[in-house]
Amino acid sequence: MDEDFALRSLQEEFEKNKSYKASDEELLRFYEQMLLIRRFEEKAGQLYGLGLIGGFCHLYIGQEAVAIGLQSALDNDRDSVITGYRDHGHMLAYGLDPKVIMAELTGREAGISKGKGGSMHMFSTEHKFYGGHGIVGAQVPLGGGLALAHKYRGDGGICLAYFGDGAANQGQVYETFNMAALWNLPIVFVVEDNQYAMGTATRRSSAETRFYRRGTAFRIPGMEVNGMDVLEVRAAAEVAFKHVREGNGPVLMECNTYRYRGHSMSDPAKYRTREEVQDQKDHHDPIERLKKNLMEQGKSEDSLKDIDKGIRKTVNEAADFAENSPEPGNDELYTDVLVEEY
Repeated sequence: MDEDFALRSLQEEFEKNKSYKASDEELLRFYEQMLLIRRFEEKAGQLYGLGLIGGFCHLYIGQEAVAIGLQSALDNDRDSVITGYRDHGHMLAYGLDPKVIMAELTGREAGISKGKGGSMHMFSTEHKFYGGHGIVGAQVPLGGGLALAHKYRGDGGICLAYFGDGAANQGQVYETFNMAALWNLPIVFVVEDNQYAMGTATRRSSAETRFYRRGTAFRIPGMEVNGMDVLEVRAAAEVAFKHVREGNGPVLMECNTYRYRGHSMSDPAKYRTREEVQDQKDHHDPIERLKKNLMEQGKSEDSLKDIDKGIRKTVNEAADFAENSPEPGNDELYTDVLVEEY
């Protein structure tokens, strides 16, 4: 097959059907999962303000459709995930107990990483979730290593490697693109373009702002996806994951999304207008979009309010659990430093 045609064909296949045909049960589950991330992150912001979360804290509010749309299509028994420091939403997308994630945020022993990772460095080998990485773009070459491990073992798994529009300009990203294409690695690179690299708009920092094109020089097919529509993200995942699982090498996916809060809790986000943020909330919010779909299919406003009420209760219980859990003992300073395999 002509290689230029192969690069085009993946996007063309996706364009034929850009909305995943979800069952009523799936629609409701996507709604509940996205709403859980939203309410969890809102509570995390409150706890940070109270001083219960230390260090940096990067919220995922507004980007929920990306993690849910992609990770709902993974095979959790085989596939691996790696991401940057805006990682709480990705962990919740696994369906993990919010209590252990909130405990991790607050540095408690009951946390998913025993309180050692905090907000930016969550980790769970049990769930094949390999971070949570604070160094911008560092997770991408590590994702290449995970993909190489999948290929070496022949386990049929793929790696899902998330990074942002800021990390997309890091040199190590392109080194990984080259090696992944050269070695035909089973990896999906996902750019979560939330429009701002910290406080710098993509148009001011990137000569090429359509990030899905960035893999062209390495013969990596790209896909441009509306990251504010969970059904479109899931539809894109179906196409990309199938392509990779069939041994065709890596895919680069750009999910255009938007974060409502600042880069981190210390960022007042004065580089954009209130009107810009409000326009995103009014016309592009992923949760409101799906809520409209559910109501069109017969769900009542009251039933959806009950779901929200139940999720708020779950999040409040997670916060109470975290606040009342002990901090790790001093002896934990010397554990999990080195892994020896025989």
